[in-house]
Amino acid sequence: MKLPEGRLLRSRVVEDPRTVLVDALDRELTGYAVFEPQDSLLLDERGRGVLTFRAGVPVVAYHTGTDRAGPPALADLAAEGPYRLELFALAPAELAPVHDRTSFRVPPGMAAERLAGDPALADRTRDAAPPARLSDGRGGDAGEAATGDDAGSDAGERQQGAVEAFLDDAEKIEAIREQAREEAAERADEWGFDDVA
Repeated sequence: MKLPEGRLLRSRVVEDPRTVLVDALDRELTGYAVFEPQDSLLLDERGRGVLTFRAGVPVVAYHTGTDRAGPPALADLAAEGPYRLELFALAPAELAPVHDRTSFRVPPGMAAERLAGDPALADRTRDAAPPARLSDGRGGDAGEAATGDDAGSDAGERQQGAVEAFLDDAEKIEAIREQAREEAAERADEWGFDDVA
């Protein structure tokens, strides 16, 4: 995914991606954020996450290391901080080609739920989203809003998207298992458990 160079608004290291989501929403930013986890055990070392915004509401997610987009890209970004963060402003017309790619889209509140674990921020983001963005599970521009049971099923599908993408990623799961094994072996050495067994 190629984006034009935007006007840099902020560049810093943050512990929690919630910081950038709140900042973008408060600024009603149209532009994008680049996340680079400092601890990239679960991600490609060169991998970065890109999240675009329209009027402060997330629209598109993409991960450069895994080349995945949409909810799977959010799953790839869901790593422990700190993150090196850059926030850019960009004209809506320059983002239109990326925002038109529905397979790259994420529902408005999903980034707050998946990256920040903040249901209140997710609700606030959905409140700021145009009604057309809430009408389908991918955050698209379908003309009819979901109501009643359909709205609940869309929310359930959105929540499952990132989780299913994570669970389907055998390499990421194996990396987590390997890290757990290494940490357990280190602790066993520290505490002298090798002598007991």
